[in-house]
Amino acid sequence: MVMHAHAYPDIQIPTPSQIAAVALDNEPDENGEQSMILSMGPQHPSTHGVLRLAVELNGENVVQLAPDVGFLHTGIEKTIETKTYTKSIVLTDRMDYLAPMSNNMVYVAAIEKLMKQDVPERAQTLRVLLLEITRINSHLVWLGTHALDLAAMSVFFYAMREREYILDIFEMLTGARMMTSYFRVGGLAWDIPADFIPTVEDFLTHFLPKVDEYEDLLTNNLLWKQRTLGVGVVNAADAIALGLSGANLRASGVDWDLRKTMPYSGYETYQFDVPVGHNGDIYDRYRCRVQEMRESVKIARQAIERLKQMHGQPYITDNRKVAPPPKSEITYSMESLIHHFKLWTEGFRPPRGSAYMAIESPRGEIGCYVVSDGTPQPWRVHFRAPSFINLQALPHIAKGKLMADLVALIASIDPVLGEVDR
Repeated sequence: MVMHAHAYPDIQIPTPSQIAAVALDNEPDENGEQSMILSMGPQHPSTHGVLRLAVELNGENVVQLAPDVGFLHTGIEKTIETKTYTKSIVLTDRMDYLAPMSNNMVYVAAIEKLMKQDVPERAQTLRVLLLEITRINSHLVWLGTHALDLAAMSVFFYAMREREYILDIFEMLTGARMMTSYFRVGGLAWDIPADFIPTVEDFLTHFLPKVDEYEDLLTNNLLWKQRTLGVGVVNAADAIALGLSGANLRASGVDWDLRKTMPYSGYETYQFDVPVGHNGDIYDRYRCRVQEMRESVKIARQAIERLKQMHGQPYITDNRKVAPPPKSEITYSMESLIHHFKLWTEGFRPPRGSAYMAIESPRGEIGCYVVSDGTPQPWRVHFRAPSFINLQALPHIAKGKLMADLVALIASIDPVLGEVDR
């Protein structure tokens, strides 16, 4: 993986081959010191996926490193181009498998933008609710594994305990615990069950005190602070130059959240704060994500109150050229039967053109670029994966740090390698 921030020539990121070349001519320097090349991963349990790092070490200190990605390459973007727009939704779940509904959302929203397709208000509200539950789900996995990487084992079990509650909610709604594939162009796949909102309310009531417990264990913990404060610092200028987004950018003091700056699905009508750090270190990235979970609870509660006033309103568009008619119509309407048959055998046909849509996923700005040639299959689909772009900060923040800090640095960036490789 070769990545350079050309606007800031002082940020240079080596390639694995460049680091490997060091081993071929690795003579001791004038002080008698000699560096060592270490290959970390792709099987390492603390690289948060099949990430390989080519690391040059001088004793315990990192001289330089290069991420080597591609071990999980699935060809999702090219596969989408061989399927209809609706049938491709199931592939988006598999990119960032910790935030599948965020992937669904950015893909269908790009198509809706291309087609100028309206979405019912109730469907938009349900999307906001599910996106925030997804954010909590993702941050819980990040928090638990990040703590485990730094030997705080109890937090991992507690975070997984709360995540199970969320996966049960997803299973109740979609029939799947992880690969939900629930969003559709124009709305959602089907309506929510009667006990969905009470179950989500119970979870939110149960969850908020648990966040306090996580912080009681970590935030003022002396060992946690020693491992995170002042480690892996990225200043605001470098964070912007490296293209960081999400909590990785906001921890450096940059107030940028697409839910506020480029709102979608009615986010501009919700009251919530955007947590922003100051130092851009591991500790600030931790504090931002923990606070984000509290803000997600706040947004979810507002969405629930709105949904209670929208009972019976549609969950998907009534445009029969885009969304299939309800089964009840098919029994008496030949036109509805034809629409149903055509949508599931051929799919809909967006107009020729292109559209780009970006949303705020748990890892930052995820974008989807769709190009249509007027056929039922997209001509081109490309995703701006925040994990891939955030990962290029790792060589910048790891240089000069201890090898023992490297695992904490990877965790603080929160990469998902399925999204990096695609």
